[in-house]
Amino acid sequence: MDIATFQAYGYFFFTAFMVAVLYGYIYHLYSAEKKGTRDYEKYGNIALHDDITDQPIEEISKTDEIKK
Repeated sequence: MDIATFQAYGYFFFTAFMVAVLYGYIYHLYSAEKKGTRDYEKYGNIALHDDITDQPIEEISKTDEIKK
């Protein structure tokens, strides 16, 4: 086996791994939206409502600040 064969196998497995990661991320977004933990519709309006006087997307509570 020469180096080109190893590169071909590496490319194939890396691409398959990245496809699996992409589908996992899509599933995570879909399930979080379905459960109600996140509302990604609000995040779609960030580009439209980006003035300093606009309301924030999510309010940060005091308990969230302490956890960080």
